[in-house]
Amino acid sequence: MILWKLFLSFAKVGVMTFGGGYAMIPILEREIVEQQHWASSEELMDYYAVGQCTPGVIAVNTATFIGRKIAGDIGGVVASVGVVFPSVLIICVIAGILSNFADIPAVQSAFAGIRVCVCVLIFNAVVKLWKAAVPDKGALCLALLVFFLSVFFKPSPVYFVIFCAAAGILLTRWGVRGR
Repeated sequence: MILWKLFLSFAKVGVMTFGGGYAMIPILEREIVEQQHWASSEELMDYYAVGQCTPGVIAVNTATFIGRKIAGDIGGVVASVGVVFPSVLIICVIAGILSNFADIPAVQSAFAGIRVCVCVLIFNAVVKLWKAAVPDKGALCLALLVFFLSVFFKPSPVYFVIFCAAAGILLTRWGVRGR
């Protein structure tokens, strides 16, 4: 029963997520935290952050972590299949149809409108992440530093993750961050 529930919950997330990993945060929050109570908001953001830092699709990585927490290894597999199943189905249908209609101006305009919507969804997710991830002045300074470095120097994201993990440990140890 729990495996079926995992599959359906993550299929719901998968079918309702347009715009990639960041756009799925509000949907994951509603389904996993508020409705199913499988994780807290903080846990979800931690899973999401780790899922973003590991190879693969963020949605699949996050589903795997939560599924594994709820029902072990098989739960991780079922949740992962659940989150990708709607996309695979939709992509197959669209691929079969879209090539015939891609040059129609109305279709191109619809995709332009969808891109705008996805940008707003991603912005909303960033605001929600910001509230959870930047709770104090130490985290704010760290966020601004990483933003500055990413805009002007463009180092590998791997360096950011390692740097921020070390900085988080040091800031907490020095009492600048409280958790």
